Amino acid sequence: MRNKYLYITLLSILGLHAESQAQVIAQAPRLVVCITIDQLRTDYLETYSPLYGEEGLRRLLTEGKVFTNGAYNFTPVDRASAIASLYTGTSPYYHGITAYEWLDKQTLRPQNCVRDQKIGYSPQYLGTSTLSDELKMATNGVAKVFAFAHMADAAILSAGHAADGAAWISEGKWTTTTYYRPLNQWLSGYTRLYQPEADANKSVTNAALKCVEQAGIGIDDKTDLLSLTYEAGTQMESYVELDRTIAVLLKGIGQRISRDRVLFVITGTTSREEEEEGNQERFRIPTGTFYINRTANLLNMYLGAVFGSAKYVEFCYKNQIYFNHQLLRQKNIQIGEISSRSQEFLLQISGIRNVYTANQLLTSDSYLLEGIRNGFNVEKCGDLIIDIAPGWKLINEDTSEKSTARSAHVPFPIIIYGAGIKAERIQTPVTVDRIAPAIARAIHIRAPNACSSEPLF
Repeated sequence: MRNKYLYITLLSILGLHAESQAQVIAQAPRLVVCITIDQLRTDYLETYSPLYGEEGLRRLLTEGKVFTNGAYNFTPVDRASAIASLYTGTSPYYHGITAYEWLDKQTLRPQNCVRDQKIGYSPQYLGTSTLSDELKMATNGVAKVFAFAHMADAAILSAGHAADGAAWISEGKWTTTTYYRPLNQWLSGYTRLYQPEADANKSVTNAALKCVEQAGIGIDDKTDLLSLTYEAGTQMESYVELDRTIAVLLKGIGQRISRDRVLFVITGTTSREEEEEGNQERFRIPTGTFYINRTANLLNMYLGAVFGSAKYVEFCYKNQIYFNHQLLRQKNIQIGEISSRSQEFLLQISGIRNVYTANQLLTSDSYLLEGIRNGFNVEKCGDLIIDIAPGWKLINEDTSEKSTARSAHVPFPIIIYGAGIKAERIQTPVTVDRIAPAIARAIHIRAPNACSSEPLF
């Protein structure tokens, strides 16, 4: 008899446990708000914190799960490659967005990451699924997905392939694309009727709040997704204004949807702050000037002496060199041989720290090359990737491009707030490819199809 009662008690406990699990599953957020802040830095965010109000950035920092040492697992990083990586949960090696622009190997002209010759703008170059795509598929299209940003690449790459719509600011007006079908009537009306303010962050916030109010966001148990992109800047005033803007966003969304049913995910891209002209020389920091076009010409002369006079280097773009593959086939020159000889020659030139060949990045499993390899894509990148010494200026006189090489890691925060998340501060370094699978798990869907990272929380 005693065993019978123990058996019944055990079944009751298991039943209650299963019921509590079911309740947890049923409490998936009704809305996920992903906020990407361009150039957000942990040191600036903390330095200016005494100036924040109680309802914006300070609330996020004190009540959210804060990872203070966020990083990207590839290099180089810009806004476009960062946002694509955030929403796909993988690196440019897989998703294909290596930068805001890359060299089209067919036309030898720069190709914008979201420009589409047929319809103007689209995510056609984004080669994997995104968090928003997986959400749409999981709900059979019922979930609502919108993206708002100050630039086209930020809006479209965060919206993914299957969103209801994306809007950005261009020439003082809201702009969208006909790629997303069927055309969302609310977004179409909003972009016609409303003019953005001078402050892009406020304009993005206003659009997001109108979307929550008028587009049916968060009204059922199917999780919806809002993707927003802000700018942080580098000045104290910009962080103070950002704090006020986020306070308005949190309050506005909280008035319509219970805060425990909204998951906010805030993170940054990476700092692109350039050295002031002459600043390094003033403080006697080692520097120099590396001319990529002159280097390409020298390399071509060297290869001519080895293989016979011809134009082997077809083009140079940023820190990359492209060979004339048609010429190599005609001369029966193996790409591995010319790459190896070029690598040896270039390493003798001042200002070059290292040279990577495409084959080396595709085949090496060395962890030392992981960051470079993750940022490489065979369809978008050159045959040679030149690593310029930190502090040196990279100049292309043919295209008037200038940049300063930097290798230093500038940490930025990843903040998870709302939806029952407990306050916590975590110093351990984490990479952003873990954000997408974490959100996917929180809303009970699959992670994007090229994402293999462990969830962040």
